[in-house]
Amino acid sequence: MTVQKTGGCLCQSVRYEINGPLNPILACHCSQCARTSGNFATMTSTAAANVTMLSDETLRWFQSSENVNRGFCSRCGSNLFWKQTGSPDIYITAGTIDKPTGLRIIGHIYVASKSDYYDITDGLPQKDEW
Repeated sequence: MTVQKTGGCLCQSVRYEINGPLNPILACHCSQCARTSGNFATMTSTAAANVTMLSDETLRWFQSSENVNRGFCSRCGSNLFWKQTGSPDIYITAGTIDKPTGLRIIGHIYVASKSDYYDITDGLPQKDEW
């Protein structure tokens, strides 16, 4: 779907606009997403060229693995973006998109890494890895 959406961090220091198609949401249960969000992370994706930063003075990037950078707000700590080196796409944490999003979760990835304190019971497809 082609949309114009806006979003941002908790303190509103980082604001962005999306002009282009958004993919359905994936719920990632990997240990890195759990550590950056406190639980599993839900993310949509789009071409990075579709995202315009409206304000980003507190946006910082952390290289969380060899080929992945995660964008977050250095003021409030909000987990905002996930970007793989060399990929034209960017992943956006779904909870940072202003409502209504019009998006739905279509599946779960890295469920073999999920924590033991919750169950996945929504009946959506699950993959042990990506």
